[in-house]
Amino acid sequence: MTHMYRDVTRTSEIFDSLLLIDNTGLQTGVDSWGRVIEGAIEFTMSNPEVFIAFVLWQLALLYTVPVIFWDFEIGIYWLRNWQNRRDRDMDVEWGPDAIQVRIVTIDNAEVVQQTVDALPDTITDVVVIAERPITVEGATVLAVPPEFECAATHKGRAVEWARRYHPTDREYVLYMDEDTDASGLSGIPSNADIVQFREKPSRSGGLIPYLAEIHRIGFNIEQRAFPFFRLPFYAWGGGIAIRSSLEEQVTWDTATIVEDSVFAWRAVLEWDATVDVVDVYLSNQAPPSVWAMVKQRRRWLTGTRQQRALLPTQYQLMYQVRDLGWALSTFGPILWLLSGLSYFGYINVQLLPIFFPEAYAVLTIALLAHVYGWSIVGLITYRPPIVVTVLLVLFTPIIVTVHSIGALYGLIRPAKGFVVTRKVVYGQTERNELDSPSETFNGHESSHEKPIDIDEPTPMSDLPLEPTVEIDRTED
Repeated sequence: MTHMYRDVTRTSEIFDSLLLIDNTGLQTGVDSWGRVIEGAIEFTMSNPEVFIAFVLWQLALLYTVPVIFWDFEIGIYWLRNWQNRRDRDMDVEWGPDAIQVRIVTIDNAEVVQQTVDALPDTITDVVVIAERPITVEGATVLAVPPEFECAATHKGRAVEWARRYHPTDREYVLYMDEDTDASGLSGIPSNADIVQFREKPSRSGGLIPYLAEIHRIGFNIEQRAFPFFRLPFYAWGGGIAIRSSLEEQVTWDTATIVEDSVFAWRAVLEWDATVDVVDVYLSNQAPPSVWAMVKQRRRWLTGTRQQRALLPTQYQLMYQVRDLGWALSTFGPILWLLSGLSYFGYINVQLLPIFFPEAYAVLTIALLAHVYGWSIVGLITYRPPIVVTVLLVLFTPIIVTVHSIGALYGLIRPAKGFVVTRKVVYGQTERNELDSPSETFNGHESSHEKPIDIDEPTPMSDLPLEPTVEIDRTED
């Protein structure tokens, strides 16, 4: 008994000692971290220029990574193109008789009619997929039944219904948005399973969104390299041709707000589909306002981030870096401008780095050169009036900031709903959410109610009985 009691006592003492050690160590660790944080705050307050320099360096380095990857993409394209010596523009693999055009809309009959009228006369198989019955001359209109249900939502639900109940025997299905101008289309200049056309947005409203689109199209020459990678990094549903037999295999029955990119990823990963990007430009309408553009960019970033689990690990990492670089580019031009003003003595704020200033200057100049390079490539593509050219060259840093705000917004607060931005017939005044009726639908039924931004607080009495999802057709 005595021996057992002593053993129990000894065990208890050891256990108490361990608890004391653990608690002491934990308390010591908390105190240490507290002192470190307190010291860091004190150092930052007494040496703000060091903290600012650190932030500038971090922003520059984080922005450098996606820029270097963009350079890598372009280098791969030029190398592979030189090796293959292909000239696809002169070689039309499939003529107009191999194409069925499918135009997706809610019910914007006027704009769709303009899109159909712009198609070449050689395109004879035209189908309009609408959420409600409309009349369009020169096309077969298919209205999605309200009772139809599947895993896909929004635009994906509409095209999935058309795939199931209205199949085609044409070799390719060319999907277009309601405002896509394909007047220059002569066929499918490729034999790939998925053929991505290039986009060329035209001005439909404000000047700033138009300038931002010119800049973006310059950056988007990276698309030329997509066929030389395992996966295309994104797809544009306003002009994409899909082999009809592949569409039947892959289907659109996936819940996503970026159905075009997800379809391409699944087609490649699950069905070994081939992808090509052709230098044939189809026109569409630029966002009518800065706010519409911000929401559009926000949706793009949100959609790809929600579906990144579909991608291989290296692609997920690449998207994380690209998204972060895009979002942080919001601050880059502002910091460059403030640094310049500080350097020349126009403002009394020390923003210049105090360590490795030569390396920082070289790096930021190289990054700024890329930013201007994308604008110049866009201008070469568009060849706009001289006034537009001068404005973009002068205000590129500001345009980049505005272009990136939506990405930063989506990174901080992912999109949940989307407002219908109505496209217009060219020559008419642009309508937007503030001065024209907009519509919402919940993925199955449509209504003429005022759109609700579900990201903002709304009185419960004003909410519909079922959740609504707002969709911006400019963002596809």
